[in-house]
Amino acid sequence: MNVFHEGKVLWAQIDANQHMRHSAYADIAAQARLSMLNSLGLNLPILYSYKIGPVLFREELIYLREITLNDYIKVTCEVSKARPDGSRWSIRHELYRGDGVKAAIVTADGAWIDMEKRKLVILPTELSDRFMHAPRSDDYVEEAVGDK
Repeated sequence: MNVFHEGKVLWAQIDANQHMRHSAYADIAAQARLSMLNSLGLNLPILYSYKIGPVLFREELIYLREITLNDYIKVTCEVSKARPDGSRWSIRHELYRGDGVKAAIVTADGAWIDMEKRKLVILPTELSDRFMHAPRSDDYVEEAVGDK
């Protein structure tokens, strides 16, 4: 299991129905995704030194079970789709409660942006090689350059 975030659900992450609020799922998935990038040597200071950052096009959340206050959660990250150069990608995050039950799936589709030019870019080879060593899902698909 490729766990990149774990911890207790905080009061600030709970909504009026007494379960984890919708935006907290995206926040936790983003934290896990950044932890995964960090584990690959793609931490934010390195990316920023190239003036590059990750950008999302789409984020999908599938709720499976409730997560409540003080639940302990683990979040996995795996690349489920990418171009051979890592310029476009999809990362699947699975959130598990402390009892081992899968509670949600967050899928993020993204790319890399030049933060000065505000244009999509391909990572420099040394960074792309690191990204392409990210954990991959069992159903990983390599996209052709023309695919969306």
